[in-house]
Amino acid sequence: MTLIELFTDYVRNQKDLKEYVELRKDINTRGEFNDKTLIQAAEDLQRLKKEEPEIYALMYDTLNKYYELDEGHTVEYPIDFVREILKIYQRGIPAKKVYECYTKGLTHPCRDA
Repeated sequence: MTLIELFTDYVRNQKDLKEYVELRKDINTRGEFNDKTLIQAAEDLQRLKKEEPEIYALMYDTLNKYYELDEGHTVEYPIDFVREILKIYQRGIPAKKVYECYTKGLTHPCRDA
């Protein structure tokens, strides 16, 4: 399994990204995020799940919709998802607003550019 396949598995299946950080240490390939950022994303996901479970579920539903559209950018989907999650607590953008913007990408006319 390649690093991106492993990362995708962890993101899509709602696995703990902290485990992924430890697992990838044995793989000699650079990932999109450093360890600190992934640990922060894992903590942010748990916080979102606890504080706003409906948005947490909707974010994952939207991620699955991106995969259903399958426009050939499967490497980008989990990366974009983590970036969106980080916006909520690291930039202070309300979770509902992040969700709304994330879902707009599904119908954006340039989404397959």
